[in-house]
Amino acid sequence: MRRSAFDKLISWTGLALAGLLVVVGGLASWAHFFIDDQVQSQLVAQRITMPEGDALTSLSDADREALEPFAGSPLDTGAEARAFADHYILAHMNASSGNRTYEEVSGEFMALSDQEKASEAGQQVAALRQSLFMGNTLRGMLLNAYAFGTMGLIAGLTAIASFAGAVVLAVLAALGLRHSKTRDAELASI
Repeated sequence: MRRSAFDKLISWTGLALAGLLVVVGGLASWAHFFIDDQVQSQLVAQRITMPEGDALTSLSDADREALEPFAGSPLDTGAEARAFADHYILAHMNASSGNRTYEEVSGEFMALSDQEKASEAGQQVAALRQSLFMGNTLRGMLLNAYAFGTMGLIAGLTAIASFAGAVVLAVLAALGLRHSKTRDAELASI
């Protein structure tokens, strides 16, 4: 195989791969913007405002530090959803339950007799059980928003990498085609 034919083969293959990367970049861009829009619109619909001021003072230093960058803003990003779920809801759940999980509190409630469940202490366990269930449910939804937000970010980075790769391959393919023409001209003059 002549060198110029090999250059053309590699260059056209590079152009085909560049075209494929443009398609991948386009799809990844669409995924990024779609996911970002969905996460934001679903979170905004909940009308949650990130805690600030006195709401932060009762929290541990780690929880407060995680929430302070978002203090007072509307919860509308995956990062805010994660901070709210892990450093506000969970902190309050742990404080109210003595660091017991829903499963542990629910097990305690289920082990009570009907008479014990009807007592004031039993009703307190039932209320704590219900509160932990609702907290876990909200945390799960917020952490799903965080996960999808992260996937959207990854899709956006994939789009950028795909477009950059397409540009590099297109430039290399153009250089390869130019080289093959130069090589053909050199061979023709011999």
